[in-house]
Amino acid sequence: MGKPTGFLEISRRDRVYTPVRERVQHFRDFVIPLPDEQVCQQGARCMDCGIPYCHQGCPVNNIIPDWNDLVYKGNWREALEVLHSTNNFPEFTGRVCPAPCEAACTLNLIDEAVTIKTIECAIIDKGWKEGWVLPQIPRHRTGKRVAIVGSGPAGLACAQQLARTGHKVVVYEKSSRIGGLLCHGIPDFKLDNHLVDRRMAQMQAEGVEFRRNSHIGVGIPAQKLLDEYDALILAGGSEQPRDLPIEGRELAGIYFAMDFLVQQNKRMEGELMPPEQAILAAGKDVLVIGGGDTGSDCVGTSVRQGASSVTQLEIMPKPPERENKLLTWPRWPMKLRTSTSHEEGCDRDWSVGSKAFIGSHGRVIALQATRVQWRQQVDGRWAMHEVPDSEFTIKANLVLLAMGFAHPVLDGMLKELAIGLDTHSNVKADTWRYQTTADRVFCAGDMRRGQSLVVWAIREGRQCARAVDEYLMGRSDLPR
Repeated sequence: MGKPTGFLEISRRDRVYTPVRERVQHFRDFVIPLPDEQVCQQGARCMDCGIPYCHQGCPVNNIIPDWNDLVYKGNWREALEVLHSTNNFPEFTGRVCPAPCEAACTLNLIDEAVTIKTIECAIIDKGWKEGWVLPQIPRHRTGKRVAIVGSGPAGLACAQQLARTGHKVVVYEKSSRIGGLLCHGIPDFKLDNHLVDRRMAQMQAEGVEFRRNSHIGVGIPAQKLLDEYDALILAGGSEQPRDLPIEGRELAGIYFAMDFLVQQNKRMEGELMPPEQAILAAGKDVLVIGGGDTGSDCVGTSVRQGASSVTQLEIMPKPPERENKLLTWPRWPMKLRTSTSHEEGCDRDWSVGSKAFIGSHGRVIALQATRVQWRQQVDGRWAMHEVPDSEFTIKANLVLLAMGFAHPVLDGMLKELAIGLDTHSNVKADTWRYQTTADRVFCAGDMRRGQSLVVWAIREGRQCARAVDEYLMGRSDLPR
């Protein structure tokens, strides 16, 4: 490494945010980047640790020590080339990835992990600013045609890899905007849509064709794609939300989290909906059920819309403030995580079970809840038990269900193609060939692996691209 003693001499320093009182007034990005010289210093902290556990922690196997060292030495453009060699969209992961690489960093043993995510984001942002990110147009065309359904991170990564190797790639997206839930599911204050549009323009220059408002299996028969293309890739994500079928679920004012988030993102694009269809938190007591990232996004969005109060519930026990690193490192630890949205104003509660929604005149006004305990059974499984006499009510006139996603939407495309499913109702395909039970049909991303991270979707898209290239050409030079 360029600075073998850097981790001893330089303290960890990360990006900061604009004050809460300012950032909740808008839906724009509020991260304050580090100056270049400070990013270089942070790159110098990367240890010559022998085994780079950060590789193990990163789903796309980013070559992290190499580009840390290059940034330290001021070789930003070479660092960008190394970064792009494993990750098509580092501007996405540099903003929304939870950074399992940092959890796996050797310096995390003393809570001083290298600021890998910040350095990654700085490299790609500088690359775009300097004009280094250019279309990679293939020298020859194969004559093969590939259709991809879904324009989320898996579909986009797969499309870019296949286009660069010379195939004709057409991406079908059911919504009006390319990017899938990158654009419609993640709030603008976490990932601005112009970042996706910028990549889309690059991919178009590389030969990728995008077709919006094209709902395969609903408006367009899936068989039509099989008739027109040499291979079909399903990258539609895991979009069937988990419901909460308790008494009062039919009351007005109870919505799935993604309906709320998508509507706000469309609102930011100038797409207005009739007042009777609008889901707004302004002046309301908002209850978010579910403690994950989607729930956190609902919290930040509700605060910005002017909610009177925001409460977030989680059925699982409260995680520890700190993990036992000797037991967990270098794996991703279970510990309490507080997002920027939580810091903006939110009451959080754990080990809470939902009993019934209480309504008045057809609208929800409260949740009847109870305390729960989790006990390990003799077979090793954990079972939930209600705590006797622990029932209580929470005032709420807007309830957002953010309990994750069960599996892909099965009606439509998957049924039409008679695609085989695994035991979790995800599309059945392995991680080597990525081929489904249907001939010439492949699958990648959340539709195959279940609800997961953007970085996992990028990995699967890249690996699926290689598998499809091998299928079409008999060999492939694409990386896995």
